[in-house]
Amino acid sequence: MDKRRYFIRKLANALLTIVLIASFNFVLFRMMPGGSDPTRLLMPRTKQSKESVALKRHELHFDQPMWKQFVVYYWRDLITGNLGDSIKNGKPVTTVIKARIVPTLVLAGLGTILATMIGMTLGVFAGWRRGTRFDISATNLAMVAYSLPTFWVGLMVLMLFSTKLGWFPSGGMKDPSLNLHGLQAVASFIHHLILPLFVFAVTYVAEYLLIMRSSLTQVMNEDFVLTARAKGLSDTAVLWKHTVPNAMLPTVTLVMMNFGFILSGAILNEIVFNWPGLGLLSYESMQSYDYPVMQGVFLLAAAAVVIANLLADIMLYYVDPRVKA
Repeated sequence: MDKRRYFIRKLANALLTIVLIASFNFVLFRMMPGGSDPTRLLMPRTKQSKESVALKRHELHFDQPMWKQFVVYYWRDLITGNLGDSIKNGKPVTTVIKARIVPTLVLAGLGTILATMIGMTLGVFAGWRRGTRFDISATNLAMVAYSLPTFWVGLMVLMLFSTKLGWFPSGGMKDPSLNLHGLQAVASFIHHLILPLFVFAVTYVAEYLLIMRSSLTQVMNEDFVLTARAKGLSDTAVLWKHTVPNAMLPTVTLVMMNFGFILSGAILNEIVFNWPGLGLLSYESMQSYDYPVMQGVFLLAAAAVVIANLLADIMLYYVDPRVKA
């Protein structure tokens, strides 16, 4: 397949998907309670005069035809980065989201990296030693860990390590009662990070282990692996130079997609540990009916997944010869 044509097609598909998601975002906002005119939802929850409501409708262009709201005002604001103002605190949605991105990137980013390294390594050894005690134990534990609800694991971890043993704080990113600086602040941050990071990584470790093991066991039966053995190569060379590189191909898309979900945040995990990221922001905005923030987080998370999928397609072009065929 021609390289330029492949990349142009993938980029066009990604842009079209983002446009469709943004369009759905416009419709979704108007399907919420309040119908096609959510003016009162965007105003303080006190009795408002008809004049103030009419002024707000004109300011937000809700007095214009629906097609004009979508074609002119919605896309104009979206392209210029104007996502409106939060109902809860009156700040721009972009400002509210920016304040929550870093905590989510730290938690979900580190969790995804650790889970990828640990899960894929364990999956390699489990698949290579198929049928051994290690394989059976690792696979069964992974299946149990993968099936457990995240919020339940988080609650159990909190009850044991925070409430019962008192080793770690019960939530948050820092202790509000202490004014720490320098290394003390960093140490406190890491102390608060350990439990949510562990809970976040557990499920993904299990997922990567199971997928990598399954992929490796399939590749081990391919002809090129048998040929490598027939040439007299050592087991280590056969595993790391021939089997693992080919077994990793199915996991590339999965890893990149999970990186795309980083911006959406681990909602349940952040709620349980009160971690101030995008996941907790989504929950808080739903609780307070802060639709502009919900709309902004949804759009950002969906765009991140699409971009991550695009990067996965680009990576597959270089690592999988079959894509070029």
